[in-house]
Amino acid sequence: METAFTPWSALAGGAMIGLAAVLLMALHGRILGATGILGGLLRFNDPADWRLRAALVLGMALGPLVYLLATGHSPAIDLPIPTYAVVLGGLFVGIGASFGGGCPSGHGVCGIARFSRRSLLATPIFMATAFATVFILRHVLGV
Repeated sequence: METAFTPWSALAGGAMIGLAAVLLMALHGRILGATGILGGLLRFNDPADWRLRAALVLGMALGPLVYLLATGHSPAIDLPIPTYAVVLGGLFVGIGASFGGGCPSGHGVCGIARFSRRSLLATPIFMATAFATVFILRHVLGV
């Protein structure tokens, strides 16, 4: 199985994520951790906080629609694994985020930028786990 190399779209996506993280911190004093934002939608104790989280999640979900409107065609989404594996992987990330005190986006994008010691430790652990998982799935199990 080959992985597509898409440097320009990756650069554009990374720049947009970075800009979103900076704007969220500058305008709201909040860290852009996607799993924490999504998990916070389950709490309804602060209506203003809930609306901010809902707007962020809605913005992430509407990305493909914006792409369609801007380019005239849908983004290519190729999942070489079954849907249940994506759902299971998402659950594992959510569980790991709760044990790790944040998700890869919060630690990797925002935490490292703030020189957080916890993030400087957590991010390499996330990455090593991801590398090991991909290696085992692709080269040992052949998935």
